[in-house]
Amino acid sequence: MTSTAAGQTPAGGPGGASPPIDSPSSWPLVDRAGYYAAWVAGLALIAIAGSILVYMAVKGAQYFDLGLLTESPTADLDQSKAGGFKDPLIGTALLTVMAVAIAAPLGVAIAVWLTEYGRPAGLARAVESGIEVVAGTPSIVLAIFGLLVFQNQLLAPFSFEAEGDAVFGRSFIAAACMMSLIALPLVVGATREALNAIPGHVREASYALGKTKAATIRRVLLPAVRPGIGTGTALGMGRVAGDTAIVIVLLGGTLQITRGSDDVFGLFRGTGSTLTSYVYLNSPAGEGQAPEKAYFAAFVLLLVVVALNFAVTRIARGRKEAAWTR
Repeated sequence: MTSTAAGQTPAGGPGGASPPIDSPSSWPLVDRAGYYAAWVAGLALIAIAGSILVYMAVKGAQYFDLGLLTESPTADLDQSKAGGFKDPLIGTALLTVMAVAIAAPLGVAIAVWLTEYGRPAGLARAVESGIEVVAGTPSIVLAIFGLLVFQNQLLAPFSFEAEGDAVFGRSFIAAACMMSLIALPLVVGATREALNAIPGHVREASYALGKTKAATIRRVLLPAVRPGIGTGTALGMGRVAGDTAIVIVLLGGTLQITRGSDDVFGLFRGTGSTLTSYVYLNSPAGEGQAPEKAYFAAFVLLLVVVALNFAVTRIARGRKEAAWTR
């Protein structure tokens, strides 16, 4: 007979009996129906996601052409003649980086203020409501609002201008500012969640060592929530890279990147397109008449989104491991 430590109960429970096995077959009918419905919903989602990935992978491999990545689109509306999608690819990267560069620091600052200060309370509630409103606003509404704002003569230096000093309100700057509103709620939410997960005694220990609240935020809390910030930033990048309405309205949707001026900021004041608008134009629903290019561009865009989702998963897993070792 094996001995057990004093005061401990054998693994099998009192008297060595094994705990009862909870089986769905013993549940009430309603609980079993909900359980199996959840399984069906999960498997259906996996099947749909897998079907999309497999279909786009097959189409992408069928029309695989590295030359499309290095050639600019032609000026002709009929894209089946020649040209690739180098400019839309550059536009996607440029717009995503610019939007996240605005949303990430702003989102982190808002999350820190709401979590660590939250005063005055009325203003904090208003900010939270504003974030929820922005998160639920359709991107086409944000695009129209941005167009009205950047068509103002005061903001002409940030917009594409035509002859006669006409302000179009379209540029990479204008599109990035509105795109940042799409990514902002994701950065704020992920950062707040990470800050709330930090135990209170961590802050108390920092205060006990003589650190001020600002120093605690800068030296203790922000380094600890870097995985959360990374998660929100990666999710925001995925949302920005996949949006189309703001691109069409505020970026102009031009196949080739057009500089707004000859100075160093001319590229940011210019117009262009992204992979999403390029895919739409050349899809069977568009007018580009080059569905094979649309399939390959969509495949490239899907790879970018999958890579961002993979990065989010890795970041979240690293945050969970760090929490277990804390």
